Amino acid sequence: MDRIAIEGGSPLFGDIPVSGAKNSAIKLMAASLLTSEPVRLTNMPRLADTRLLGRLLTRFGTQITESQGADGQETLLHTPEITSAFAPYDLVRQMRASFNVLGPLIARTGHAKVSLPGGCTIGARPVDLHLKALEALGAHIDMHEGYVFAQAPRGLKGAEIEFPFVSVGATEHALMAAVLAHGTTVMTNCACEPEISDLAECLNAMGAKVSGHGTTTIVVEGVASLHGTDWSVICDRIEAGTYAVAGAMAGGEVRLTKVRPELISILLDKLVEAGCEIHRGFDTVTIKRSGAIRPVDVTTDVYPGFATDLQAQFMALMTLAGGESVIRETIFENRFMHVPELGRLGADIRVTGSEARVHGVAELRGAQVMATDLRASACLVIAGLAARGETTVNRVYHLDRGFENLEGKLSACGAKIRRIKGDEPVMEDE
Repeated sequence: MDRIAIEGGSPLFGDIPVSGAKNSAIKLMAASLLTSEPVRLTNMPRLADTRLLGRLLTRFGTQITESQGADGQETLLHTPEITSAFAPYDLVRQMRASFNVLGPLIARTGHAKVSLPGGCTIGARPVDLHLKALEALGAHIDMHEGYVFAQAPRGLKGAEIEFPFVSVGATEHALMAAVLAHGTTVMTNCACEPEISDLAECLNAMGAKVSGHGTTTIVVEGVASLHGTDWSVICDRIEAGTYAVAGAMAGGEVRLTKVRPELISILLDKLVEAGCEIHRGFDTVTIKRSGAIRPVDVTTDVYPGFATDLQAQFMALMTLAGGESVIRETIFENRFMHVPELGRLGADIRVTGSEARVHGVAELRGAQVMATDLRASACLVIAGLAARGETTVNRVYHLDRGFENLEGKLSACGAKIRRIKGDEPVMEDE
């Protein structure tokens, strides 16, 4: 199993290109099932999650071709015919988002058998909202032996869907199913994330009639069929935010390229509070820090609030702040699993319920740490950039799910970071 070793203390100077958004790419890949024509996705990240979903799509009959194009990495997806509507447990359990193939399969074929997704270390994220939305659209749902059996032999029908609470996954899932439904669907209390707008705009480019995306009410006028399109994946705001925090943690001056600054504006405002100089360009953000880190309180919230996916990274920064900061997590339970690992580096953090009090320390010290999830693994790398000595992050397969060439991008800016392959020995802590 691969590990990442970081020798801390080197400031970062240079440019970091931001990849296409994982959370958008995997939904756009699922949406390609809705048409028999080719869908070309540009600015595509090459990640463990996109590879996994690609394996699942090929089971349904999707032909996938990866290449290098004018806009960087491309993926061509073509499903002329759905040859199977069965999504087995061994694939779905590895990534929750793969469950979102259920809606497109029903919409295209009228039936599907999809495994329930596996558990999640950052809290129970049930799919009840997904299934209730599909039932509202006319799908008949049965569940037994860990599988969802869905049927809509006469097609889906437009409906009014009110989500009891904001859910990104359920919003996206219902949207993909509704575009081929008969009649109009009105969805209320929707999530407003930029990735949802990216999906909606891609669907419109394929011939769908979606309006209201980016607001809490989305209206979908069903169409008989969709056609292919070329679509550039939106930049990954979580990756951008992660590198912004890394620049703040290590010190120096880092410029993010291929980014939309407005998507991480709240994080950037918090970094200014923490003592950073921020310059926002059209598609660039420059982060500079030469002085002390100041304590900043943060409360996570749905978009456009402070992203829960940046909470762990920002907590790492606060471990070296000159005072106490309070981090409140309102989105997921169990999302402080990185706290004990930061403690191994010398951080002073006290957790009570959904609140973490971070008492800044003079320095962090390198140690062996264990990644517990995708964002936690990034937080440990960030902490390692500033820790004295060497930090080794284990279980970096979590990191590979959502970050493309992280060690390469950081190395190019002067970080002393390397990947240790699974068969290489590593020194244990004394």
